[in-house]
Amino acid sequence: MRWEKLGKIFDPTEHALPNNCVEFAQSPQTLVMEDRVRVYFSTRERDSVGKYLSHIAYADFDKGMKKLLGVSQHTVLPLGELGCFDEHGIFPINVVRDHDRVIGYTTGWNRKVSVSADASIGLVYSEDEGHTFKRVGTGPVMTASLSEPFLVADAFVLRRTDGYHMWYIFGTKWKKFEQNEAPDRVYKIAYAYSQDGREWQRTGEQIIANSLNEDECQALPTVCHHGGRYHMYFCYRQAYGFRTDPSAGYRIGYAWSDDMVRWTRDDTAAGIVSGTGEWDSDMQCYPHVFESDGKLFMLYNGNNFGRFGFGLAQLID
Repeated sequence: MRWEKLGKIFDPTEHALPNNCVEFAQSPQTLVMEDRVRVYFSTRERDSVGKYLSHIAYADFDKGMKKLLGVSQHTVLPLGELGCFDEHGIFPINVVRDHDRVIGYTTGWNRKVSVSADASIGLVYSEDEGHTFKRVGTGPVMTASLSEPFLVADAFVLRRTDGYHMWYIFGTKWKKFEQNEAPDRVYKIAYAYSQDGREWQRTGEQIIANSLNEDECQALPTVCHHGGRYHMYFCYRQAYGFRTDPSAGYRIGYAWSDDMVRWTRDDTAAGIVSGTGEWDSDMQCYPHVFESDGKLFMLYNGNNFGRFGFGLAQLID
Protein backbone atom coordinates (compact mmCIF):
# COMPACT_ATOMS: atom_id res chain seq x y z
CA MET A 1 0.00 0.00 0.00
CA ARG A 2 1.44 3.35 -1.07
CA TRP A 3 0.09 6.74 -0.06
CA GLU A 4 0.33 10.12 -1.77
CA LYS A 5 0.48 12.94 0.76
CA LEU A 6 -1.84 15.82 -0.17
CA GLY A 7 -0.74 18.25 2.53
CA LYS A 8 -2.47 19.90 5.46
CA ILE A 9 -6.17 20.47 4.82
CA PHE A 10 -7.38 21.97 8.11
CA ASP A 11 -5.84 24.49 10.51
CA PRO A 12 -7.90 25.18 13.67
CA THR A 13 -6.28 28.59 14.15
CA GLU A 14 -8.03 29.81 11.00
CA HIS A 15 -11.55 29.14 12.34
CA ALA A 16 -13.79 30.11 15.23
CA LEU A 17 -14.30 26.95 17.31
CA PRO A 18 -17.04 26.22 19.86
CA ASN A 19 -16.51 26.19 23.65
CA ASN A 20 -13.88 28.94 23.52
CA CYS A 21 -11.40 26.50 22.01
CA VAL A 22 -8.24 27.64 20.28
CA GLU A 23 -5.66 25.56 18.42
CA PHE A 24 -5.50 21.73 18.27
CA ALA A 25 -7.47 19.52 15.86
CA GLN A 26 -6.34 16.16 17.20
CA SER A 27 -7.28 12.67 16.11
CA PRO A 28 -9.50 13.34 13.06
CA GLN A 29 -12.20 10.65 12.70
CA THR A 30 -14.80 10.48 9.94
CA LEU A 31 -18.51 9.94 9.43
CA VAL A 32 -19.10 9.45 5.69
CA MET A 33 -22.48 10.88 4.72
CA GLU A 34 -24.42 11.01 1.45
CA ASP A 35 -23.27 14.50 0.53
CA ARG A 36 -20.20 15.11 2.71
CA VAL A 37 -17.55 13.71 5.01
CA ARG A 38 -17.83 14.89 8.61
CA VAL A 39 -14.44 14.94 10.35
CA TYR A 40 -14.57 14.97 14.14
CA PHE A 41 -11.54 16.16 16.06
CA SER A 42 -10.53 17.05 19.60
CA THR A 43 -9.72 20.65 20.36
CA ARG A 44 -8.87 22.50 23.59
CA GLU A 45 -9.84 25.38 25.83
CA ARG A 46 -8.20 26.73 28.98
CA ASP A 47 -10.18 26.42 32.22
CA SER A 48 -10.28 28.95 35.07
CA VAL A 49 -6.89 27.82 36.41
CA GLY A 50 -5.20 27.71 33.01
CA LYS A 51 -5.34 23.95 32.44
CA TYR A 52 -6.58 22.35 29.25
CA LEU A 53 -10.03 20.86 28.68
CA SER A 54 -10.60 18.75 25.54
CA HIS A 55 -13.77 19.17 23.46
CA ILE A 56 -15.14 17.52 20.33
CA ALA A 57 -15.81 19.63 17.23
CA TYR A 58 -16.13 18.78 13.55
CA ALA A 59 -15.40 20.07 10.05
CA ASP A 60 -17.41 19.08 6.98
CA PHE A 61 -15.72 18.35 3.63
CA ASP A 62 -17.02 17.36 0.22
CA LYS A 63 -16.88 13.65 -0.63
CA GLY A 64 -13.59 14.06 -2.49
CA MET A 65 -11.98 15.83 0.50
CA LYS A 66 -11.05 18.83 -1.65
CA LYS A 67 -13.33 21.52 -0.24
CA LEU A 68 -14.11 22.58 3.34
CA LEU A 69 -17.87 23.09 3.67
CA GLY A 70 -18.08 24.34 7.24
CA VAL A 71 -17.00 24.01 10.87
CA SER A 72 -19.27 23.25 13.84
CA GLN A 73 -20.27 26.24 15.95
CA HIS A 74 -22.08 24.33 18.71
CA THR A 75 -21.31 21.85 21.48
CA VAL A 76 -21.21 18.42 19.85
CA LEU A 77 -20.92 16.55 23.17
CA PRO A 78 -20.68 18.25 26.59
CA LEU A 79 -17.99 17.17 29.02
CA GLY A 80 -18.82 14.76 31.82
CA GLU A 81 -20.20 15.88 35.14
CA LEU A 82 -18.27 16.38 38.37
CA GLY A 83 -16.23 13.29 39.20
CA CYS A 84 -17.04 11.44 35.97
CA PHE A 85 -14.42 9.65 33.88
CA ASP A 86 -14.70 12.32 31.15
CA GLU A 87 -14.92 15.38 33.39
CA HIS A 88 -11.85 17.09 31.93
CA GLY A 89 -11.87 16.03 28.32
CA ILE A 90 -12.87 13.81 25.41
CA PHE A 91 -10.04 12.75 23.11
CA PRO A 92 -10.74 11.12 20.72
CA ILE A 93 -14.20 10.03 19.48
CA ASN A 94 -14.66 7.21 16.94
CA VAL A 95 -18.06 7.12 15.19
CA VAL A 96 -19.83 4.14 13.63
CA ARG A 97 -23.08 3.80 11.69
CA ASP A 98 -25.27 1.40 13.65
CA HIS A 99 -28.64 0.55 12.07
CA ASP A 100 -30.69 3.79 12.01
CA ARG A 101 -28.39 5.90 14.16
CA VAL A 102 -24.78 6.87 14.71
CA ILE A 103 -22.90 5.67 17.79
CA GLY A 104 -19.59 6.92 19.07
CA TYR A 105 -16.85 5.52 21.27
CA THR A 106 -15.18 8.27 23.26
CA THR A 107 -11.98 8.43 25.23
CA GLY A 108 -12.84 10.36 28.36
CA TRP A 109 -10.08 11.55 30.66
CA ASN A 110 -9.84 13.10 34.07
CA ARG A 111 -6.99 14.55 36.10
CA LYS A 112 -5.24 12.67 38.87
CA VAL A 113 -2.78 13.61 41.61
CA SER A 114 0.20 11.24 41.48
CA VAL A 115 0.08 11.00 37.68
CA SER A 116 -1.33 13.41 35.11
CA ALA A 117 -4.53 11.65 34.00
CA ASP A 118 -6.55 8.47 33.64
CA ALA A 119 -8.80 7.45 30.73
CA SER A 120 -11.69 5.13 29.91
CA ILE A 121 -13.90 4.41 26.88
CA GLY A 122 -17.44 5.77 26.82
CA LEU A 123 -20.45 5.13 24.57
CA VAL A 124 -22.56 7.89 23.02
CA TYR A 125 -25.22 8.06 20.31
CA SER A 126 -26.63 10.55 17.82
CA GLU A 127 -30.10 10.77 16.34
CA ASP A 128 -29.38 13.80 14.14
CA GLU A 129 -26.67 12.48 11.79
CA GLY A 130 -23.81 13.26 14.13
CA HIS A 131 -24.74 16.91 14.71
CA THR A 132 -24.88 16.24 18.46
CA PHE A 133 -24.35 13.21 20.70
CA LYS A 134 -25.85 11.99 23.97
CA ARG A 135 -24.34 9.59 26.50
CA VAL A 136 -25.76 6.11 26.96
CA GLY A 137 -24.81 6.50 30.64
CA THR A 138 -22.53 8.52 32.90
CA GLY A 139 -19.99 5.71 33.26
CA PRO A 140 -17.65 4.04 30.73
CA VAL A 141 -18.24 0.84 28.75
CA MET A 142 -14.56 -0.15 29.11
CA THR A 143 -12.19 0.90 31.85
CA ALA A 144 -9.20 -0.36 33.83
CA SER A 145 -9.19 -4.02 34.87
CA LEU A 146 -6.92 -6.62 36.43
CA SER A 147 -5.00 -7.18 33.20
CA GLU A 148 -5.36 -3.63 31.85
CA PRO A 149 -4.60 -1.47 34.88
CA PHE A 150 -4.34 2.01 33.33
CA LEU A 151 -5.53 4.26 30.53
CA VAL A 152 -8.06 2.26 28.50
CA ALA A 153 -8.56 4.50 25.48
CA ASP A 154 -8.39 5.15 21.71
CA ALA A 155 -11.18 2.82 20.57
CA PHE A 156 -11.59 2.12 16.86
CA VAL A 157 -14.63 -0.05 16.03
CA LEU A 158 -15.64 -1.95 12.89
CA ARG A 159 -19.19 -3.29 12.70
CA ARG A 160 -19.27 -6.54 10.72
CA THR A 161 -21.96 -9.17 10.12
CA ASP A 162 -20.71 -11.22 13.09
CA GLY A 163 -20.64 -8.33 15.57
CA TYR A 164 -18.43 -5.46 16.65
CA HIS A 165 -14.64 -5.51 16.58
CA MET A 166 -12.61 -3.00 18.57
CA TRP A 167 -8.94 -2.11 18.64
CA TYR A 168 -7.86 0.11 21.49
CA ILE A 169 -4.98 0.84 23.85
CA PHE A 170 -4.35 0.10 27.50
CA GLY A 171 -1.66 1.38 29.82
CA THR A 172 0.85 -1.10 31.21
CA LYS A 173 2.63 1.22 33.65
CA TRP A 174 3.60 4.71 34.73
CA LYS A 175 7.33 5.18 34.94
CA LYS A 176 9.71 7.88 36.17
CA PHE A 177 12.49 8.12 33.63
CA GLU A 178 14.14 11.05 35.44
CA GLN A 179 13.98 11.49 39.20
CA ASN A 180 12.97 15.15 39.15
CA GLU A 181 10.40 14.87 36.37
CA ALA A 182 6.80 13.72 36.31
CA PRO A 183 6.17 10.06 35.39
CA ASP A 184 5.28 9.12 31.82
CA ARG A 185 2.86 6.45 30.64
CA VAL A 186 3.42 3.31 28.57
CA TYR A 187 0.54 1.86 26.53
CA LYS A 188 -0.07 -0.92 23.99
CA ILE A 189 -2.69 -1.92 21.40
CA ALA A 190 -5.23 -4.66 22.18
CA TYR A 191 -8.39 -6.20 20.69
CA ALA A 192 -11.96 -6.74 21.95
CA TYR A 193 -15.14 -8.27 20.52
CA SER A 194 -18.82 -7.57 21.22
CA GLN A 195 -22.14 -8.85 19.90
CA ASP A 196 -24.08 -5.72 20.87
CA GLY A 197 -21.50 -2.92 20.99
CA ARG A 198 -21.85 -2.55 24.77
CA GLU A 199 -20.56 -5.67 26.48
CA TRP A 200 -16.98 -6.36 25.39
CA GLN A 201 -14.85 -9.49 25.61
CA ARG A 202 -11.13 -8.72 25.98
CA THR A 203 -8.02 -10.59 27.00
CA GLY A 204 -5.72 -7.74 27.99
CA GLU A 205 -3.04 -8.97 25.60
CA GLN A 206 -0.77 -6.78 23.49
CA ILE A 207 -1.37 -7.66 19.82
CA ILE A 208 1.21 -5.45 18.06
CA ALA A 209 4.88 -6.33 18.62
CA ASN A 210 7.26 -3.68 19.93
CA SER A 211 9.70 -2.11 17.50
CA LEU A 212 11.65 0.44 19.57
CA ASN A 213 11.86 -1.24 23.01
CA GLU A 214 9.59 -2.66 25.69
CA ASP A 215 8.54 0.85 26.75
CA GLU A 216 7.38 1.80 23.25
CA CYS A 217 4.04 3.62 23.29
CA GLN A 218 1.48 2.57 20.67
CA ALA A 219 -1.61 4.70 20.05
CA LEU A 220 -4.78 5.20 18.02
CA PRO A 221 -5.17 2.14 15.78
CA THR A 222 -7.30 2.38 12.64
CA VAL A 223 -8.23 -0.70 10.59
CA CYS A 224 -9.45 -1.14 7.01
CA HIS A 225 -10.11 -4.13 4.75
CA HIS A 226 -8.45 -3.79 1.37
CA GLY A 227 -7.21 -6.30 -1.18
CA GLY A 228 -8.52 -9.27 0.79
CA ARG A 229 -6.57 -8.41 3.94
CA TYR A 230 -6.95 -6.26 7.06
CA HIS A 231 -4.55 -3.37 7.45
CA MET A 232 -3.84 -1.47 10.66
CA TYR A 233 -2.23 1.93 10.89
CA PHE A 234 -1.28 3.38 14.27
CA CYS A 235 1.33 5.70 15.75
CA TYR A 236 4.18 4.89 18.07
CA ARG A 237 6.89 6.76 19.98
CA GLN A 238 9.47 6.57 22.71
CA ALA A 239 8.01 6.76 26.21
CA TYR A 240 10.40 9.52 27.25
CA GLY A 241 11.77 12.64 25.55
CA PHE A 242 9.06 12.81 22.91
CA ARG A 243 7.95 16.33 23.84
CA THR A 244 11.33 17.92 23.04
CA ASP A 245 13.25 15.46 20.85
CA PRO A 246 11.79 14.96 17.34
CA SER A 247 13.56 11.61 16.98
CA ALA A 248 11.56 10.30 19.96
CA GLY A 249 8.21 11.59 18.71
CA TYR A 250 5.31 9.82 17.04
CA ARG A 251 5.67 8.01 13.73
CA ILE A 252 3.10 6.01 11.78
CA GLY A 253 3.33 2.24 12.09
CA TYR A 254 1.70 -0.55 10.11
CA ALA A 255 0.59 -4.16 10.58
CA TRP A 256 -1.51 -6.63 8.59
CA SER A 257 -3.85 -9.51 9.48
CA ASP A 258 -6.08 -12.11 7.89
CA ASP A 259 -8.37 -12.61 10.91
CA MET A 260 -8.40 -9.23 12.76
CA VAL A 261 -6.82 -10.86 15.84
CA ARG A 262 -3.28 -11.97 14.92
CA TRP A 263 -1.16 -9.19 13.42
CA THR A 264 2.20 -9.01 11.66
CA ARG A 265 3.99 -5.71 12.11
CA ASP A 266 5.99 -4.25 9.24
CA ASP A 267 6.50 -0.49 9.51
CA THR A 268 8.57 -0.48 6.33
CA ALA A 269 5.37 -1.32 4.41
CA ALA A 270 3.39 1.61 5.83
CA GLY A 271 3.76 3.33 2.47
CA ILE A 272 3.67 6.88 3.81
CA VAL A 273 6.82 9.02 3.92
CA SER A 274 7.52 11.06 7.04
CA GLY A 275 9.02 14.51 7.32
CA THR A 276 8.07 15.91 3.91
CA GLY A 277 6.27 19.07 4.97
CA GLU A 278 7.02 21.80 7.48
CA TRP A 279 3.81 21.02 9.36
CA ASP A 280 4.64 17.29 9.78
CA SER A 281 8.45 17.27 9.61
CA ASP A 282 8.96 16.37 13.27
CA MET A 283 5.95 14.19 13.98
CA GLN A 284 3.19 12.13 12.33
CA CYS A 285 0.47 10.83 14.60
CA TYR A 286 -3.17 9.81 15.08
CA PRO A 287 -3.88 8.26 11.66
CA HIS A 288 -7.42 7.48 10.51
CA VAL A 289 -8.20 5.50 7.33
CA PHE A 290 -11.60 5.74 5.60
CA GLU A 291 -13.24 5.30 2.19
CA SER A 292 -15.13 8.01 0.31
CA ASP A 293 -16.05 8.43 -3.34
CA GLY A 294 -14.47 5.06 -4.13
CA LYS A 295 -11.09 6.19 -2.80
CA LEU A 296 -9.16 5.26 0.34
CA PHE A 297 -7.90 8.22 2.37
CA MET A 298 -5.82 8.69 5.50
CA LEU A 299 -6.15 11.66 7.85
CA TYR A 300 -3.34 12.30 10.32
CA ASN A 301 -1.84 14.95 12.59
CA GLY A 302 1.59 16.50 12.34
CA ASN A 303 3.93 18.42 14.63
CA ASN A 304 2.99 19.25 18.22
CA PHE A 305 0.34 16.51 18.39
CA GLY A 306 -1.94 18.26 15.90
CA ARG A 307 -1.79 21.70 17.45
CA PHE A 308 -2.07 23.32 14.03
CA GLY A 309 -4.31 20.86 12.25
CA PHE A 310 -4.46 17.68 10.22
CA GLY A 311 -3.43 16.55 6.76
CA LEU A 312 -4.60 14.08 4.15
CA ALA A 313 -3.10 11.24 2.11
CA GLN A 314 -4.69 9.13 -0.64
CA LEU A 315 -3.96 5.50 -1.42
CA ILE A 316 -2.37 4.91 -4.82
CA ASP A 317 -1.96 1.17 -5.37
